[in-house]
Amino acid sequence: MPKTELIAAIHPELTAIRRDLHRHPELMYDVHRTAGVVAQKLTEWGVDEVVAGIGKTGVVGVIKGRNQGSGKVIAMRADMDALPIHEETNLEHRSTVPGKMHACGHDGHTAMLLGAAKYLAETRDFDGTAVVIFQPAEEGGAGAKAMIDDGLMTRFGIQEVYGMHNKPGLPIGQFDVRKGPTMAAADRIHIKIEGKGGHAAAPHRVNDPIVAACQLVTALQTISSRNADPLDSIVVSVTAMNAGEAFNVIPQTVELKGSVRTLTPQMRELAEKRIKEVTAGIMGAFGMSFVCDYLHGYPVTFNHAEQAEFAVSTIEAAFGAGKVDTTVPPTMGSEDFSYMLEERPGAFINIGNGDSAGLHHPAYEFNDEVIPVGVTYWANLVETAMPAKA
Repeated sequence: MPKTELIAAIHPELTAIRRDLHRHPELMYDVHRTAGVVAQKLTEWGVDEVVAGIGKTGVVGVIKGRNQGSGKVIAMRADMDALPIHEETNLEHRSTVPGKMHACGHDGHTAMLLGAAKYLAETRDFDGTAVVIFQPAEEGGAGAKAMIDDGLMTRFGIQEVYGMHNKPGLPIGQFDVRKGPTMAAADRIHIKIEGKGGHAAAPHRVNDPIVAACQLVTALQTISSRNADPLDSIVVSVTAMNAGEAFNVIPQTVELKGSVRTLTPQMRELAEKRIKEVTAGIMGAFGMSFVCDYLHGYPVTFNHAEQAEFAVSTIEAAFGAGKVDTTVPPTMGSEDFSYMLEERPGAFINIGNGDSAGLHHPAYEFNDEVIPVGVTYWANLVETAMPAKA
């Protein structure tokens, strides 16, 4: 079991680092300062290998256990990027950058994994290799995929990979994790419709694309209600319709944008197929020309059964029975850790952030009391997966 007194001793330092990162939020791949802090701390704390610039601005640290007989390599990931949100707190350590803030707790994720790296580099009470991954651009930039494409998994010989996210409303010291699909695939649709514009007083002389677009928006809702198994999940949300500006002109074109969320590859395939078929059918019926683009985003975040069960046992061993909810339903939000779980077996869990504003809210704040809980989880995961030889 991790040495709780050592973790408690580094808590103030990790809190200071977290608050420094909070003051200086950076977006997407432009996390140069944050990555610099991470690389500096890993080097300062004696991590065996520190590599920057993986996936543009990602940082990877390699920590060797005191034994190397197992040959195991376990990786842990934290995201580093902030959000384009103006912070509405009066905290002493609030964002110093207008229009940017850590509203999703990635500063806390980074601090917790840094704490685990410091602890593991000091104790080395395991048989194998621990890899710490600090990733840019989770918030829409597919930073995980960029790091994978840059050789992350093969270069460092990663065999399993684990991720963790804070969860507002879940008490501190509590966790939740589920096997199988835990977060949705997130795709986008972009449909351009062209009819024949003209005067609003003479609709019989035009071919109104707005009428066709409205019919299409309604018809797309039948994909989830009439094409998908009721026990499966498809969300098709048309979120933007742009057409014309004048009150007396029927426009020539309409542009639709939307989001599609699914929890299995089969439903994702069905959604794409039916969106294209329904669009073609409605546009054909109204005599419209059109372009329908279906843009794949983050895939389903799928927890592998063995690794999810291992995460549960790790939590229960460190914190006691009843501290992890395994009945939590999946969510239709998305997470690019999904790319890592497509490459290697692993699990993505939630850690309680207590009573706080929700994620992506301008009043959100990561709770620093969560830091030692997260460090303990990471340390115990490594020490349990790769127990040191006597």
